[in-house]
Amino acid sequence: MRIVRVLPDVLALGRSFDYVVPDSWEEPVGVGTRIRISLHGRRVGGWVLEDDVEAGPGLELKPLAKHSGMGPPPHVVALAEWAAWRWAGPLGALLTVASPDRVVRAPERPAPALRATGAPQGPLASVAAEALGAGAGPALLRVPPATDLLPVLEAALEVTSGPVLVLVPNLGWAERLRERLARRGVRVARSWAQAAGGWPVVVGSRGAAFSPAPRLGAAVVLDAHDEAYREERAPRFDAARVVAERAARDGAPFLATSAVPTASQVHDWSTFELPAHEERSGWPRLHVIDRRADDPRTGLYSEELVTMVRACPGRVVVVFNRRGRARLLACGRCGELVRCETCGRAMAESGGRLACAACGAERPFLCAACGHLVLKALRVGVSRVREELEALLSTEVAEVTGSEPGEGDARVVVGTEAVLHRVRSAAMVVFLDFDLHLLAPRMSATEEALGLLARSGRLVGGRSARGAGIVVVQTRIAGHEVLEAATLGNPGPLIERELGLRRELSLPPFGALGELSGPGAGELFGSLGLDGSPLGGDRWLVRARDHQALCDRLAAAPRPRERVRIVVDPPGL
Repeated sequence: MRIVRVLPDVLALGRSFDYVVPDSWEEPVGVGTRIRISLHGRRVGGWVLEDDVEAGPGLELKPLAKHSGMGPPPHVVALAEWAAWRWAGPLGALLTVASPDRVVRAPERPAPALRATGAPQGPLASVAAEALGAGAGPALLRVPPATDLLPVLEAALEVTSGPVLVLVPNLGWAERLRERLARRGVRVARSWAQAAGGWPVVVGSRGAAFSPAPRLGAAVVLDAHDEAYREERAPRFDAARVVAERAARDGAPFLATSAVPTASQVHDWSTFELPAHEERSGWPRLHVIDRRADDPRTGLYSEELVTMVRACPGRVVVVFNRRGRARLLACGRCGELVRCETCGRAMAESGGRLACAACGAERPFLCAACGHLVLKALRVGVSRVREELEALLSTEVAEVTGSEPGEGDARVVVGTEAVLHRVRSAAMVVFLDFDLHLLAPRMSATEEALGLLARSGRLVGGRSARGAGIVVVQTRIAGHEVLEAATLGNPGPLIERELGLRRELSLPPFGALGELSGPGAGELFGSLGLDGSPLGGDRWLVRARDHQALCDRLAAAPRPRERVRIVVDPPGL
C-alpha cells in the first residue's frame, strides 16, 4: 500500500493528511502532484507533499479521489516551504501560485538549437557578464533608469546552457520582453507546460519566481527595487529574494538590476556599477522648483511650473498622490513645512497639538521656525487637481489613478503614482508636491521617493539622449538628499547614509521586523517572547536580531483562536 501525505487546498486547515494511492491509477504521482481528495464529506483539491510515508497505527486511510495533473516539481515545493517559513504564511497559497491555472498532463519539450542571440556588446553587457561570472553569491548591478536592459539578458544567456529565469515587475513588460527575445532567435516559454519542459528562457512577473522550470542555469531580476515584486496577500513574499534563494539552491548565478536598489539589497548582495559617466548619463534632467518663498495664494501651481507646462511641446504627466499617508502642514507666514524635530517626518494636527506619525513626538500647534500660530493644510484630491489644471492650461486633462486606467490622447495627464506605470513616454513629468513622498511616515520613504524619480526617468529618457524630456519637482526641501542623488545621477552616497542610519537603529538589514494585526495579535505577540511594542488598533511590532530568530519563533508559536495577520518585513512602517 503506497501512502502519500497531502496538503488540502483549504487555507483555514493548514495541515496535511495521509491518503492511499489507488493501485488502478496509471498517472504518475509524486511530490507536487495535484490531486483531489475526500475531506469531511466533500471533494477538495490538494498537493502531494511527501511520498511513501508510513501509516500510523490503527488508521484506516482513504484513497485519493482523482488525479488533477502536474503540479509544482519537488524542488519548487521545497522552495515554497522555505518561503512560507520566511514570510510566515500558508504554504497552500504559495503552491497555488506555483501551479498551472488548468490541468497539465505532461510538460512540453522544446525543439533543439533554440538560442541564438549573438555576443552581447557594450559596457552594460560587459559589467553584467562580470557580475554573473563573479561566483560570489547574489549580485546586484546598479543601472541608470533610462537603460535598455536587454544586454543583461544576453549576457546571462552567454554564461549558461541551462534555463534562464527572468523576472520583471509587470505582465506588460514580460510580454514585450518575450517578443524582443523571440525576434533574436530565443525560444521563450509562453505557458506553464513549456516552462516545465525546460525551455531556454522563462519570463514572468512576481509569480514566476515559482516557475516549474528545472534546475536553473541563471536567474535575473530586472528593477529589483520595484514594489510590484511584493505579494499583497499572505504570505507577503518578496519575489526577488525568492529567486535569489532558488538560484542559490540550484548553484546558478543570480543577478538583480536596479537604478535605486534598497539598502537591504545593497547590504545582502555584491554590488556592481557602471562607469560614473555612463550611470549619470542615464538619469533624467531634474528641475527643482523651490516653493519656500512663493506666495501661499498660488496653491499647488507655481508661476514657473505653469509657464513650463504651457511651453512643453509634448505629453506632460502630472503626479499627485491622492492617497498620501501624511497630512502636510506649512506655516502661513514663512512657508516652512511642519516637520518633526526628532526624525524629520511630517507632523499632523492631533487634539490641538502637532503629532508625528512616525516616531510619536508631539509639540504645540505652531511653526518651529518663526513661532507663527496659523498653519495651512497642503492637500487636495487628484480630481480637483485635474479641474484646476484644465482651467489654468485651457486644455483637456486626463486623469489616471488605480481605478481610472485610461489617459486617451490628452496632452496633459494627471494621476497618482499609478500614472507612471500606465504611460509609456512623456516629454515632461511633474511632481506637484514631492514632499508628500519625501516626508511620508515610512521607513522606506527615502528609497521610494528616489524610485519615483527613477521611474520618471524611464518615461522622459536619459539626460544625454537626443530629444530627452525633463522631470520637474516642486518642493519646500530643495536640498534634500534624494534630490541631490537624482541631480548627480548617483544614488550611492544616499544608500550609504541610509545603511548607516539603519545600523544605528538596528533596523533591517541589521535586524528583523514583523507586524501582527487583528484580534489575536496581542495573544500571539505575548507567546513569541521577542521584543516589540504596540502600534495601536490591534497592531503590534515585533523585533528580532535576524530573520532566522524571527521566523523560527513565528513558525513554532501556536496560532490564537482569533484572527491574526502576520507580515514579515512590513513595507508600511
